[in-house]
Amino acid sequence: MAIELSRPGADRLGGIVGALRDWQQDTSPMQVHPGDLGWYWRFGVAPMAAALRTWSRDGELLAIGFLDGPGVLRMTVAPHLWHDDALARQVVADVSEPERGVLAAGEASVEAPDGTRVQELLAEAGWEAGEPWTPLRRDLTGPADQAALRIDVVAPGHEAEFIAVHRSAWGSSRFTAELWRAMSTGLPYTDARCLLGHDDHGVAVAGVTVWSAGAGKPGLLEPMGVHADHRGRGYGAAICVAAAAELKSMGSSSAMVCTPSANTAAVATYRSAGYQPMPERLDRTRRA
Repeated sequence: MAIELSRPGADRLGGIVGALRDWQQDTSPMQVHPGDLGWYWRFGVAPMAAALRTWSRDGELLAIGFLDGPGVLRMTVAPHLWHDDALARQVVADVSEPERGVLAAGEASVEAPDGTRVQELLAEAGWEAGEPWTPLRRDLTGPADQAALRIDVVAPGHEAEFIAVHRSAWGSSRFTAELWRAMSTGLPYTDARCLLGHDDHGVAVAGVTVWSAGAGKPGLLEPMGVHADHRGRGYGAAICVAAAAELKSMGSSSAMVCTPSANTAAVATYRSAGYQPMPERLDRTRRA
C-alpha cells in the first residue's frame, strides 16, 4: 500500500490533534506537540488546516507536518515508525521537491525529532545543520512548588491583561482579543490554560500558556513572557514554576519547553525554575 501525502481538511483536525496527543512520550526527544497546533490555532480553523501536511497509508496516520511560517516545516512521526526507511524516504522526497506542495523552492528548514530516520536522510540529502535549540524538561512526579506570584487562570471575557502582558513581552501588537478567542475555542485548548501572574501590588507581570496532551503525557509551555517593565525580578522563573504546577494538576507527567540556544537568558530562566536542559537539537536547513 502506497504512502499518501495529503493536505487535510478542517474535518480531519480532530484526528490529527488526537494522534499528536497519543504520540507524546517522556522517553522520546521533544517533538511537535498538540500545543504547537493550539498556539497556531489563533489564526483560525482554515489557516490551521492549510498549514498541515500528513502522510498516511490505508487510512493510518504515519507522520504529521506543520508549516510554522514560510519555509519552516515542523514534523513528527508515529513512535513505532521513527526508524522506518520507506516512510522517511517518502517524507524527505516530499519536502525536498517543491512541486509536491510541502515547501516552496529556496531556503527552507525542517524540524524533525532527533533519532528519527527522517533526520538521518535529510543530512544524507545535503540538508545542513541549522539553528540550535535547547529543549528543557521538568519532571512532575514530585510535589509541586509554590510560585512566588498570585496566579489566575484566564477566563473568557477577562483576557485583556493577559494580552497586554504578551504584547509587551514580545514587543508586538499582533496578538489581539480576537486571536485569543480563536485560540481558546480551538480543539487543543480543551486541555490548556492561560496563566497570568500578579506581583504583590496586583500588577499583571507575566503570562504563560500551558498545553496538556493528557494524563501521563508531557505537557508544553507555549508561549511564556514577562512584561517589559517588570523584567529582572524573577517573574519569568515564577510563572514557569506555576506552569509546572498547573500541568501537574492536569495530569501531565512532565513540563516541556524549547528555546533557541542563543537565547541564553531564556535558558537560564527555565533552569532556575527547575527545568533541566536536554541534548541540543538542530533543524535541517536547505540553503537558497
